[in-house]
Amino acid sequence: MSENFDVGSFHAALDSQRLALGLTWKEVAAEAGVSASTLTRMAQGKRPDVDGLAALLRWSGLQAEMFIRDTGAEKKKTAEPLAQITAVLRADKNLSRESTEAIEQILRAAYKRFRVKEP
Repeated sequence: MSENFDVGSFHAALDSQRLALGLTWKEVAAEAGVSASTLTRMAQGKRPDVDGLAALLRWSGLQAEMFIRDTGAEKKKTAEPLAQITAVLRADKNLSRESTEAIEQILRAAYKRFRVKEP
């Protein structure tokens, strides 16, 4: 399996953000809510866990897509409309989890009923 996430580039971007803010790596770890060892492992080319990655993306304002390698062998995919809607609904702070799930069920049923089937 090829590794598609460019850890080196992500770490370099984090370093640029850190330098621009005048912070130490220890301060970055504290602000982002990750362990200092996570940042040390990344400096060695190891990938962070998903929660660490999310925390560092949130802290830095960077987008994960910027660090996904294009191998050229894969056709660039676009998320299915229902997947995109689900992501937006689950990010909505105005909806409870139960409400979100109910809306998702309604949308799935409607989408299944009304989508145009390919010949």
